[in-house]
Amino acid sequence: MKKVGILGGTFNPPHLGHLIMASEAYHSAKLDEVRFMPNFIAPHKDVAGASAEQRLEMTRLAISGHPQFRVEEFEINSGGVSYSFDTLTKLTEKEPDAEFYFIIGGDMVEGLPSWYRIDDLVKLVRFIGVKRPGYNTETPYPVMMIDSPELLLSSTMLRERAAVGRPLAFLVPDKVEAFIREEGLYGAKPNVGES
Repeated sequence: MKKVGILGGTFNPPHLGHLIMASEAYHSAKLDEVRFMPNFIAPHKDVAGASAEQRLEMTRLAISGHPQFRVEEFEINSGGVSYSFDTLTKLTEKEPDAEFYFIIGGDMVEGLPSWYRIDDLVKLVRFIGVKRPGYNTETPYPVMMIDSPELLLSSTMLRERAAVGRPLAFLVPDKVEAFIREEGLYGAKPNVGES
């Protein structure tokens, strides 16, 4: 069985925290690959500032040069609200020879009981939880918790930095920053100097 990690999110924009999380899960669980899966519409988040196509392209740029990472376009292509159970049901049917591992941040572990059809979802996939300081990782569900270097980064903070002309260097991959500036995403201006 091929061991496939799935890291879902809005990736609005993707940042180094996402890459570190994926890398730690890849090595800790001895996965064959990790797929970054942008949502079309996330059930709990407002996707502001970038279209689905722009978020997909930023995700492609973020993982370029890392052969263990791929982009999974399933939710973008499906459209509508993305629920993990529906997506993983389709992926497991499409790829019966793959064993799927769903990678989530430690901040999401305690919220698992509220997930749509969680009792069915845990029969389809294994969960990998990436520890985050200050979050309770107690859960009635089976989650393989792993340690990871912690970066206090969020896509919200990066959008806010871009909007006021602050640098994104060392926070997002260079190709992602170039794309944000070229497209004028989040109010970013081309070639903004260090502030």
